[in-house]
Amino acid sequence: MFTDLDQLVTSFLEILSGVSALTGFIFVTFFLLVCFLPSIVAFFFNRKHFPKIFAANVPAILSWIAWFALLAWAVTGKRRSKDKGQQISAHDTSTIVEGDRTIKASSGKSL
Repeated sequence: MFTDLDQLVTSFLEILSGVSALTGFIFVTFFLLVCFLPSIVAFFFNRKHFPKIFAANVPAILSWIAWFALLAWAVTGKRRSKDKGQQISAHDTSTIVEGDRTIKASSGKSL
């Protein structure tokens, strides 16, 4: 039993010794980017649940189902406004009064 394990470790170390430092760095960087993709997406989309998504991302690395669920959570939801942390709805309408004209603006974007 330990002989198989010794052979496995030996073959792994032989493969690892053949990898250059640059290749190893690129692989580790790519691996971490893919693993933390839900957190990265939540950060750049300015989601209010970013800390929760980041905390759940660490154990979700072990489960692809949980990882995809976190990715869906990071993409959906409400965005925070840059002013005072207010939430912006997908059907936000606002009225702009300009002189004697009233302009009604509606954002048709889905957030």
